[in-house]
Amino acid sequence: MTALLTSLAEGFNGSATRRAELDAALEAGLPAARNEAWKYTPLKALERRSFQPAPGVASLADHGLIAHIPAPRLVLVDGRLDPAASDLAGLEAGVSVQALSQLLANGDDQARFLGRRYDKAEEIFARLNGALADEGVVVRLEENARAEAPLHLVFIAQAEQAELAWHLRHFIELRAGTRLQLVEHHLQQGTARHLVNSVAHVHLAAGATLEHARVQAQGDGLTSFLRTDAVLARDARYHRVDLELGAALSRHELNARLEGNNAGLSANGVLLGSGRRHIDTRLGIEHIARDTACELLWRGVGAERSKVVFHGGINIRAGADGTNANLSNKNLLLSANAEIDTQPVLVIDADEVQAAHGATVGQIDQNALFYLRSRGIPAASAQAMLSAAFCSEPLAAVNEQLRAALAGYLRSALEKAGMA
Repeated sequence: MTALLTSLAEGFNGSATRRAELDAALEAGLPAARNEAWKYTPLKALERRSFQPAPGVASLADHGLIAHIPAPRLVLVDGRLDPAASDLAGLEAGVSVQALSQLLANGDDQARFLGRRYDKAEEIFARLNGALADEGVVVRLEENARAEAPLHLVFIAQAEQAELAWHLRHFIELRAGTRLQLVEHHLQQGTARHLVNSVAHVHLAAGATLEHARVQAQGDGLTSFLRTDAVLARDARYHRVDLELGAALSRHELNARLEGNNAGLSANGVLLGSGRRHIDTRLGIEHIARDTACELLWRGVGAERSKVVFHGGINIRAGADGTNANLSNKNLLLSANAEIDTQPVLVIDADEVQAAHGATVGQIDQNALFYLRSRGIPAASAQAMLSAAFCSEPLAAVNEQLRAALAGYLRSALEKAGMA
C-alpha cells in the first residue's frame, strides 16, 4: 500500500460500513497510468506523500480574507465549520444551509446521499471520500422557494504546521420550482501543501434553476480532487461556471444526468495553467430524456511549465430524441514548455438530435497581436489583452452580477500569472 493511502487510512473514525468501504478502496489502490481516466494525470509523486488528518476544530485567523464576501455565507476552515466567520443572515424562507457535521449531530435521516458508493477503479478518491468524509455543506430549498441574494460557500486552507488532508461531502437539493444563486470560493492563506478531497451531489427537481459559480484559487502547493454528480429533472436548468485558477494539482470530474424532459445544462469553465500547475477537468454529460440540451464552453491557457488536461464526454442515450448538445474547447498555448491535452468525445444512440463538438490548441493570433502593436501597445500588454479576452467568453453562462464577480477573480489570476 502506498504512503498516501496508509496515511489517509490512519485518519479513519467511522462505522463498520464505512470501514468496509475504506478497505475496498485500499485494496483497489491508486489507478495506474494505463487507466485511461488517469492517463494524463499520473499519481506517482502524490502516492509517495503522507498527510495528517485535519484537527477537529479550526477558526479563521484573518477575517480580512473574506471581507469582500457578503452574507449569507458559510465558511469552512481546514475542512471544519467556522461559526464565527460564517454569517447566514438574510436567508430567505424555505432555504436551509447547514454544515454536514450539524446535520449528522442532529440525527438527520435525510443524509442518505452519504450512502452513495463508487466501484470503478478510477473512482478511488470518491471511494475514499465515502469512507472518510465527516464535514461538508448541505443546502436545501423547499418547494417554490426563491433565493434572491447569492449564497456564498467559502472553503479556506489555512494551517501551516503540517501537511493535512480533509474530506468533504456536499449536497445541494433544489425542490420543484425553486431558484438559487450559489458561489463557491476556494481560497488559501499561506503555502502549505494540503490535500482536499471533495464530492458534491446536486439534485434539481422539476422546474428548478441553479446558477452556480465556483472559483478555485488555492495556493501553489495544494492538491484538490473534486467530483460533482448532478441530476436534472423535467424543465430543470443548471447554469455553471468553473474557474480553475490555483493549486499545484487540481482535478474536477463534473458528471450530469439530464433525466427529465426539457432539462437544460450550461457548464462553462476556464483552466488557467501557469508555473508548474497541473489542471485536469473531466466532463461526463448524459442525455437520457427527450428534448434536453447542453452547452459546454471551455477555455484553457497553458503558460510556463504548466499542464492542462480536458476531457469532454457527451453521451446521448437511446430514446433521448430532440437532444441539442454542443461542446467547444479552445486552448491557448503561451509557452513551448507547457502542455495541453484535450479529448472531446461524443456518443449518439438516439435519432433526431443536434450535436457538435470541437477542440483546438493554438497560439495567439498573430494578426490580432500585430494590430494591437501597430496601435502602439507593447507586446506584453497586447498579449495580456488577448489572453484576457480569450478567457472571458465562458463567464456568459451566469447572470450579470455573478459574471462581474467572476471577472474580478479572473483578472486577478491573470495579473498574478503575468498575463494581464
